[in-house]
Amino acid sequence: MFGNMKRILAVGLVVLMVAALVTGCAPKPKPVVALTLWGSQDDQAMLQTMANSFKAAHTDKDYTITLGVCGEDVAKDTVLKDLDAAADVFAFASDQIAALQGAGALLPVTVDTDAIKTANSSASVTAATVGGQLMAYPSSADTYFLYYDKKYLSDAEAGSLETIMGKSLPTGVTNFAMNLSNGWYIASFFFASGCKLFGDTGVDPTQCDFNSAKGLAAGQYMIQLAANKKTFADYGANYDSTMCQNFKDRKLAAAVSGTWNATKVQEALGTDYAATKLPTIKINGSDVNMGSFANFKLYGVNSHTKAAADAMALAEWVTNKDNQLLRFQTRSFAPTNVTIDASTLSSNVAVAADALQGKYATLQASIKQMSNYWTPAAALGTSIGNGKTTNATLQKDLDAMVKQILATLQ
Repeated sequence: MFGNMKRILAVGLVVLMVAALVTGCAPKPKPVVALTLWGSQDDQAMLQTMANSFKAAHTDKDYTITLGVCGEDVAKDTVLKDLDAAADVFAFASDQIAALQGAGALLPVTVDTDAIKTANSSASVTAATVGGQLMAYPSSADTYFLYYDKKYLSDAEAGSLETIMGKSLPTGVTNFAMNLSNGWYIASFFFASGCKLFGDTGVDPTQCDFNSAKGLAAGQYMIQLAANKKTFADYGANYDSTMCQNFKDRKLAAAVSGTWNATKVQEALGTDYAATKLPTIKINGSDVNMGSFANFKLYGVNSHTKAAADAMALAEWVTNKDNQLLRFQTRSFAPTNVTIDASTLSSNVAVAADALQGKYATLQASIKQMSNYWTPAAALGTSIGNGKTTNATLQKDLDAMVKQILATLQ
């Protein structure tokens, strides 16, 4: 009987050992991480592709990535309404970085910082940096340039706004369109005239000479341009959609816009699709190239995220070399990654034009004072467009604009 008990105990021990082994070998459940990612409406399909590839490359965790629509132009206002409700990772325009950082909305970039700085252009890194700390992930370069219809304009003719405006075109065809009611665009004339927003450094909140003699010359040019109702058009709030439609209807010869409209303009014009830097304009008897703002699309990590490491990994992923190339291929956005072959980029008409204009672009200030610029600049452009601002009132209106730009921030 004692022998039977020993055998029973032995069998029991074996069973327990096997059970322990089975239990020990059972797969542990993956950590579950939920993230939200915001971008523009037009970027949703592309961002879904990026989210899928991120999950495929990070199989150590069970990621759920929910997309949301929030344009880069309104990201700051949307995010700052409620940080807890905002996305873990979101795209925004670089001029918003000071306000976002000042409000404590951005998590500093603390992983792979040196590699990110090395991989991207110095200008984009500068735009993503506040107080010496990298606060966001560079994604693409953004300025504006000239689209034109080769049916109506030759490459040489597209180089001068005076030539564009003077070209005899069929009835119903507008020579040139530009959004004068938008402060981002009217800066072109001031920069062309030699004016400086926020001083020589671009970061002095006490300096703006848009009401100087140079600024007056720029304003006079805009007044003259806006008065040409038969050859010039400003489509206002519906500028992008109306511009693309008029190109499609072949009722427009040239217009100022950027890479975000590249696909639509190319589809509209087909084999007559063309783009180049902004044209020269004649100010005080000299031909000078129209300037522009250089902006960047950045991705930031919400400081209130509950998964900081994962959110940073996602932000780095959607802005890495491969995904900057994907953004270039699907949306015609100019990459900031300096390791992408230049010949690849030059094959894209809009990106090549963006690069050409970059030589005449001014980096959009990332100081808080920049928030004071938009409303008075748009008001001036609108006033010029509707004829309210005239040569007689221009100096007064310029003085008022500059006073508002330099006003103490509340």
